[in-house]
Amino acid sequence: MSDVVKSEEFDAAPEQDFVVPKTDDSSTEISELSKKGYQLLKENRTDDAIDAFKKILELEENNNYALVGLGDSERKRFHFKDAIVYYSKCLSCHPGNNYALFGLADCYKAINQYHKAIEIWEQYLIHDDRNITVLTRVADAYRKIRDFKKSKSLYLRVLEMEENNAYALIGLGHLHYDFKEYKDALFYWTRMVDVNPEHVDIRVLTSIGNCHRKLKTFEKGLPYFEKALDKDPRNFYALFGIADCYRGLNQQFRSIEYWNRILEIDPKNKVILTRTGDAYRNTGDYKTATEYYNRAMDIDFDVYAALGLALICKGEGRYEEAIERLTKLVRDDQKNFRLYIDLADCYVKMNKKQNALDILAQFQSLGIRNQAINEYVNQVKAM
Repeated sequence: MSDVVKSEEFDAAPEQDFVVPKTDDSSTEISELSKKGYQLLKENRTDDAIDAFKKILELEENNNYALVGLGDSERKRFHFKDAIVYYSKCLSCHPGNNYALFGLADCYKAINQYHKAIEIWEQYLIHDDRNITVLTRVADAYRKIRDFKKSKSLYLRVLEMEENNAYALIGLGHLHYDFKEYKDALFYWTRMVDVNPEHVDIRVLTSIGNCHRKLKTFEKGLPYFEKALDKDPRNFYALFGIADCYRGLNQQFRSIEYWNRILEIDPKNKVILTRTGDAYRNTGDYKTATEYYNRAMDIDFDVYAALGLALICKGEGRYEEAIERLTKLVRDDQKNFRLYIDLADCYVKMNKKQNALDILAQFQSLGIRNQAINEYVNQVKAM
């Protein structure tokens, strides 16, 4: 089953504050409208702020404060393309305006155009190469485009300036996690806990737990998920992590409670219904397992629920029905080695050794090398 929990992502830098611009002596009215517009933005009165900034443009067509303010307003409303127009106009009239550069880069980041965001942030850094907020944003963007070397270099540069910068530590954790370097991810995320053990972000706790899940050190992961659950008893990542750790420890009876707690919140979650069915099946409660698998199948076909139902047939000695179900699954998923092993095992239990070997040979004919298949072939031949 695909892993539905990777790492609970969160930004590596805070949102830029909406700054009240400094005014010059050219116009008291423009000055007052600027202050009013940014104050309205802080109060989340975005429409009123837009009105104030547009009044400035009536007085001065290309006023930089008004153009940035309109860009900020549209960005705050998640109208990123409209914001880009205002920021770009500001930069065409006032090249190098830091607020316009910052806002424009954030817009490109928001619409997943990371290369453009990086290009603009690097223009910003020409004017201010020690701005930690921008450095972490650039590092985060490089991480998104999977440039490990540049991303790590920038995060470490931030840590040189500020030893325990939370956004750099978080970013480094995500960077190593994305590249499957789970021990290194643990190092940086654990530092977050060491720095502030009483007020650590719940997402750091679940991320550490997920590293232990990946490393199969389930006992070490459990305490982090439990701490997260203490902070938020309905947190999906914490509930999933605890259930999956118990599954990894082969304590299926303990995982059932947490799978069901997720289903109380999200009763139509097909993946969790199947996981719960697996837990009941592994404890020998085939009747309840069947109910959960069927609930998943009622939502939409699910190969793992279908496999679970086939394995229940096998577990109850209904080998012909199990073979029929597994054969259909093999037909739809010819490269899934586990299906061939379960199918061959049904034939073995029916004392049809040659049929079992034929099924395993069918997989081998695909040209895929698989140690589990090869070992089972040798096991059947030795019977």
